Amino acid sequence: MKITVLLGGWSSEREVSLVSGAACAEALTRLGHEVTRFDPPRDPEAIAKALRAQKPDVVFNALHGEGGEDGVMQALLDLLELRYTHSPRLASTIAMDKPLTKSVLATHGVRSPEGKVISVAQLADGHPLPRPYVVKPAAEGSSVGVSIVREGDNTLPSNDGWTDDTVLLAERFIAGRELTVGVLDGEALAVTEIVFGTELFDYTAKYVAGHASHVLPAAIPASVATLAMRWAATAHKVLGCAGATRSDFRWDERQGDDGLFFLEINTQPGMTPISLVPEQAQHRGRSFDELVGWMVEDACRA
Repeated sequence: MKITVLLGGWSSEREVSLVSGAACAEALTRLGHEVTRFDPPRDPEAIAKALRAQKPDVVFNALHGEGGEDGVMQALLDLLELRYTHSPRLASTIAMDKPLTKSVLATHGVRSPEGKVISVAQLADGHPLPRPYVVKPAAEGSSVGVSIVREGDNTLPSNDGWTDDTVLLAERFIAGRELTVGVLDGEALAVTEIVFGTELFDYTAKYVAGHASHVLPAAIPASVATLAMRWAATAHKVLGCAGATRSDFRWDERQGDDGLFFLEINTQPGMTPISLVPEQAQHRGRSFDELVGWMVEDACRA
């Protein structure tokens, strides 16, 4: 089968995508496919021209963030009538919008931290929520641009990557433990606890070896694990996702089941050597190569 692997791109998560895409391309080559790696420019005409020349049977979308995970690339691939891995256009668009995702899932009983959507200018006017709270871009992945305002902090958060047009989400900070659940084909795999040395599971902790450790399965009560897996599967289904997704949670163990809060869903979770979904798939008996191969097969069934 001829497969084009999209990797790199122009988002703030470019470097992670390059690693994810390379790992997936190598796995697909080992599986006997004819693989072409393509680092798309920010030019839809150039992308379309290249893909028409390559004539892939399937596109393996290993892009992350803006332009690759937010429905933009999915829309272009739909126009080109190409099959591709992961979630379709509408699901990708909704899932990248954190406030919209929270609103949709709230109607299905999935609890998220209280919060509000604000502009950079509104943030400059004063604290939007009682401290402690978290501020992050409303449409960004891999914990890019996330900051926490703690009790007693008088300085308002700022970020070099924000512009006047950046839409922000301010949320109540949930003290406790970081949990994540991978979902394949609608089935929740397991619950992993991520242990790290900072208050937030930030970009460095996610993608730099040695900055976080994974406890799989998480050492948590069975009721909390069941609830996290149910909510992750619900998010995958309700948003119309396909292939692999990963939902992230915070759990305040002092509150038991009531202390579990959904944070976000990733429609194209990382496929790096230290990524969480491949690790959970391995825990369930599926090797990395088998996982990547399944993603291609799933795209062919769409």
